[in-house]
Amino acid sequence: MTQTLDEKAQVAVPDNRTDVEFDSDGVTLRGWYYRASGGGTAPTIVMSHGFAAVKEMYLDKYAEAFSAGGLNVLVYDNRNLGASDGQPRGEITPWQQIDDYRNAITYAETLPGTDPDRIGIWGSSYSGGHVLVVAAQDRRVKCVSAQVPVVDGDANFRQLVRADFVGGARDGFNADRRARFNGGAPAMIDVVNKDPMAPSALPTPDSYEWFIGTHELRAPSYVNSCTLRSVERFSEYQPGAYLRLIAPTPLLMCVASDDVLTPTKIAIDGFAEAREPKKLVVLPGGHFDAYVKGFEISSKVQLEWFRQHLMADASKEA
Repeated sequence: MTQTLDEKAQVAVPDNRTDVEFDSDGVTLRGWYYRASGGGTAPTIVMSHGFAAVKEMYLDKYAEAFSAGGLNVLVYDNRNLGASDGQPRGEITPWQQIDDYRNAITYAETLPGTDPDRIGIWGSSYSGGHVLVVAAQDRRVKCVSAQVPVVDGDANFRQLVRADFVGGARDGFNADRRARFNGGAPAMIDVVNKDPMAPSALPTPDSYEWFIGTHELRAPSYVNSCTLRSVERFSEYQPGAYLRLIAPTPLLMCVASDDVLTPTKIAIDGFAEAREPKKLVVLPGGHFDAYVKGFEISSKVQLEWFRQHLMADASKEA
C-alpha cells in the first residue's frame, strides 16, 4: 500500500477520456467516460467508488486498464461527494446510490459506442455491496464484479466497533435523529482519524493511511467527513441478502486475504449464498492493497472476467 509523491506526476488525462455529467432523479452526477481502444461498439462498464471516496482515488487506473482491454467505461462520483452535486455534503445513503447506479446505466446506454446488451458493473468496498443489489435487480446488467465488498453491514459494524462502544454509537444515532426532527443540521463525523479509538466512520489504521495519503497525492476533492446517519445506514445495510438473486448474471467477487475493514470471512461466507455462474478470487494483502500494491493483479482478473462474459471473441484473442 506504499505510495510516493512521485505518483503525482503520473496522473495525466488520457486522450480517450471525456468529462461527462448526467441527471439522477434531480441530482447532477459528474464523472468520466473512457472510450474503448479500437473504437466502434463495445461493452460498457459502469463504476463508482466506495464509502466517501472520490473517483480520483484510483478509479482512473481501473478505467484505463479496462478501456485498454477493449471496454468502454463510465466512472462517476457518488451524489454529495467529489464533483457531483447533492446535499447534504457527505451524506452516504446506500439506496440512493443504488438508484444512481441504475440511472448511470440508463445514461451509459446513450453514450457513443455503447452496446446496451453488453453492460457490466464494477464496485469496490461500499459500492462493491451496491453492485450485488443492482445486479440482482436490474437485468440490463450482464456481468458484475464486486471488489472487497460490504456484504453484511451489521456484522461489519460489529467488527469495527468495540462491543462496549456499540450502545453508545446507537445512542448517538438516536440523538442525531431527535436533533434533526427538531430542525437541527445532521451531525457530522470524521471518515477516518489517525487515532483508531477516536470517533470515525472507518476506524482502522489502514483506512486512515489510504484515505489521507491518497487525498494528498491525487484526490484534492476528498473531504474527510460524512454525516453520522451515513454510519447508521451502513450498520443497517444488508446487500448480501441479494446474492442468491444475482444468477444467472455472472458474478465475480474479489476479496482480500487480510481485510479488516470489510472482513474476509464475512465476504466469503456471503459468496457461498450466490448461485452459479460465479467466481471467487482471494487477492493478497489488506482492503486497500487492491488499489495500489496489488493493482496489477486485481485489475487483470477483473478485466478478464468482463471480457470473458461481455466479449464473444475474447477467448479467440486470448
